[in-house]
Amino acid sequence: MLIYKFLLVLMFLSGLLVFSLKRKHLLLMLLSLEYIVLSVYLTLFIYLSFLGNEYFFSMVFLTFTVCEGVLGLSILVSLIRSHGNDYFQSFSTLW
Repeated sequence: MLIYKFLLVLMFLSGLLVFSLKRKHLLLMLLSLEYIVLSVYLTLFIYLSFLGNEYFFSMVFLTFTVCEGVLGLSILVSLIRSHGNDYFQSFSTLW
């Protein structure tokens, strides 16, 4: 059990590290956010499995995660269509 906790904390921290290092590239930021959400989901799933197989909340969490991913991808597509790439340096924040 301790190895699972260590691996999940390692996953979460590596996702945060990638998120902070690749802050200029929107697609890599979205991928690292999804990786962080995946580590949180695995933590939640392991925790709920010890509570007696109540997995309803994990399905709600997955639903909100999918909605968050779709919103991020739609923002990415609109930025690529309007500016041509997804680097934060190429467009102004004061539209």
